[in-house]
Formats: sequence, C-alpha cells, structure tokens
Amino acid sequence: MRKSKQQPQASVDNVYRLDGRVPVSKAIPFGLQHVLAMFVSNVAPILMVTGVATYNGQAFSTADIARLIQNAMLIAGIGTLIQLYPIWRVGAKLPVVMGVSFTFVSVMMVVAARDYGQMIGAIIVGGCVEGVLGLTAKYWRRFVAPIVSACVVTTIGFSLLNVGINSFAGGTGAADFGSWKNLLVATVTLLSCLLFQSFAKGVWKQMYVLFGLIVGYIVAIPLGLVNFKEIGETIDKVGIVSLPMLFHYTPKFEISAIVSVVIVFLVSAAETIGDTTAVCTGGLGRDITEREVTGSLACDGFMSAISGGVFGCTPITSFSQNVGLVAMTKVVNRFTIMFGALALILAGLFPPIGAFFSTMPQCVLGGCTIVMFGSIVISGVTMLAKCDMSDQRNLLIAAASLAIGIGVTQVDGFFAHMPQIVSDIFAKNAVAGVFVISMFLSLLLPKKVNVKHIDAITPDELEVKTEEDTKV
Repeated sequence: MRKSKQQPQASVDNVYRLDGRVPVSKAIPFGLQHVLAMFVSNVAPILMVTGVATYNGQAFSTADIARLIQNAMLIAGIGTLIQLYPIWRVGAKLPVVMGVSFTFVSVMMVVAARDYGQMIGAIIVGGCVEGVLGLTAKYWRRFVAPIVSACVVTTIGFSLLNVGINSFAGGTGAADFGSWKNLLVATVTLLSCLLFQSFAKGVWKQMYVLFGLIVGYIVAIPLGLVNFKEIGETIDKVGIVSLPMLFHYTPKFEISAIVSVVIVFLVSAAETIGDTTAVCTGGLGRDITEREVTGSLACDGFMSAISGGVFGCTPITSFSQNVGLVAMTKVVNRFTIMFGALALILAGLFPPIGAFFSTMPQCVLGGCTIVMFGSIVISGVTMLAKCDMSDQRNLLIAAASLAIGIGVTQVDGFFAHMPQIVSDIFAKNAVAGVFVISMFLSLLLPKKVNVKHIDAITPDELEVKTEEDTKV
C-alpha cells in the first residue's frame, strides 16, 4: 500500500515562524489582534474623503458611505491575503496587513471635492505606476541605500507617535478630547497590556494587545464611551448580509489630478519600503530582499488601482501600526495573520460585524497602540545603528534628512509661498520629506568623505599624526 504523506503538525510555537501551521483556536485570536489594531484607521479615511466629496454634483448619502466602508474592509482583507500569499510577483509573502491609507487623505479630499470620478481615475493611474515601479525594483533597488531605509523607518515611527497620543486622549476632533474618562480608559488599557505581557506565560504573552483591547472596551462601556446604536443604524442602512458595491463610480482622467496623486503614490512607495523593511528587521531579524520589495510595492500599487476602480475606495497600503504589532510580539506566521484578513472580509460581507468593530473607542486603541508605535522608532534606530555612523556621509544624510523632513512638519506656514501641491505632500507628511532628502543626499554625496570624525580616529593613528607634525 502507498503511504500517505504525513501532514505537518500544527504547533502554537509556529506563531514565531513565517511558515507553518498553528492550531486554529490559537491562530484566530492572534489574527483578531491585527484587525482590532487597524480597524478604525481603515475606516476613517473613507469618512474624511466622502465628507467633502461630490459625484456628478451630488453629495454622498449615508447609504453610499456605509457601502464604501463595507468595501474598504473587503479590499483591506483581500490585499492582506495577497501580501501573505502572493499571486505571481504581486505580494511580499510577509506578515504585512493592508488597509486604506491616511497618506492620501489630503490630496484625495482636494480632488474628490471637485469630482469623485476624477479621484477614481487618478487612483487607477497612480496605482498602476506604483505597481510597475515594484515589478522593476531590480533596476533601481540598489540606489536605495540602507541609510535611506533606516531614516524612513525611523520617521514612520516618529510620525505615528502623535497619532497614538491623539487616540489616547479620545481621537482628533472628539468633543470630549482629553477628558478624564478617555485618559482613564486609555491608561487602564495600557497597564492591562503591560501587565499581561509581563506576567503571562509562553506564547500567551504575545496576546497582550487583544487582552488590553478587551479590558479597555469593558471599562469603557459603563462610562458611556461605546455607542451600540451604530450597529442598529448599519443594519437599517445595508442589512445583515450585503454584497459589495462594485464598479459604481465611473473614472474620469484629469491630468492635474493624476499628477498630484501619482506624486503621493511615490511617497507611499517609500513608506511601503520602510514598513516591509521594518517587518523584516523587527519581526524576522533580517534584511529585506529584492523579491520582497518587488512584491510589496506591486501589491500596494495594483491593489490600490483595484481599490479605486472596482470598489470605489481610496488607495490601500501597508499599515504601520500592524508593523509595530509584529515588531512587538514577534508573531510573524502567515497562517495566523490570514485569519485577520478573513475577519476583514467577513466584516465586509456582514456589515454588523464591521459596525461592532467600529464601536471600539479611540482611547482604547490609543492605550494599545502607543507602545507599538514606539517600537517602530526603536526598529528604525536599530537600523541606523547597523549603518556605519563613523562614516560622516551616513551621519550627514541621517542628520540632515531627519532634521529637515521632520522639522518642516512642526512649523505652520513653512510652505505658505510655495505651490499647494508641495504643501500637501510635505507639510504634514514627514516621511515624504525625509525620503526625498535622504535619497537626494545619498545620490549626491561622494561615497567617501575625506574628513574623519575625531571620535573615529584610533590612538595609533593619532600618535602617527603627532609624530609627523613634530618632524615638520
């Protein structure tokens, strides 16, 4: 008799390995951590853009917005699945979670206010540009030096710190921003995460984010911070089960909108390289490969084109908060994170599920994510440490790009006398400025700087120099 092939045994220890099976009962909670960490951020850009958008001269109805939120969850889940399990060269085969990007919100609000169809057309073109950029990465990847990637990852972490603090206080624009209720719940959530991670045993230690979310949610209910009415309102608008609304918006191709959006896609590409690099260094303990750069960018680009052209949503990209979750927990298993992607798809097909996730208070998310965002900074600093800082060239690139790229975002009106598109790209997006400056300096500065930093001169070299000076 022919022996059947033995199936690989599922083990909970595989959560720390990229491949391998994990018991479903353990994989589902780990996957849900990723969904809860990004869910509100995945929905918020749609709400912001549709709040000012017009389509054929008409504002968006509540039913239209509900449908787009449903589609945003679906495309995020599909994009995550492709990053985990690539199709051809599209997908990084890494634990990357995709979602609707905040990077594009500013330019999308400007274009969508004129006509939502113009926004859709610009997304299709811009997504294809980034996708092709990914497929051709082998021709330009060598020009992105390690110091550039390190600066971008560090900046991503710094740029997220205010997001975490804003959520901690209740979310930007909240009527009760900074109230004692928000601060109390956020603090309880944060302490729950830290204590659970400190005292739990084995693999359960890495469930601290989910534990903190549950505790924070429970504490928030009696304080009146959870609005269950949203679930009923969602059911009234779109029902319990609802198929996605596809090809609903006709794309219009307008050159100024396309140029603006393509530029932001290039910025998003830099963020994606930084995110996937951080996943590799922080989660897998190794450098990113050319194949992974190709797959991550191709998925970002082409899935964004599908997000706009098919689902009517804004572009999707890798989510930095989930990168922070990977870096903190070291849970990198693709099979495990797949359940997070499936949960997003289910939330899209069953709107009440998505409505339940959306009731998560911002202060609870802030309590959980604030440390995760800090971990991205640490990953960037670790990458900077691996670059040779005794080489003044690297030191100058890092110092100049971080100081200018982050600095200009702290000064209101810095770009007041420049074209609006420049302000849209650089005034509130430190990652864009740091990437452009670090790339420019990396290509401009000579490989070797003759002046050696005094701290880098060895005692023997100093003694030889002293003897030569004495002879002269």
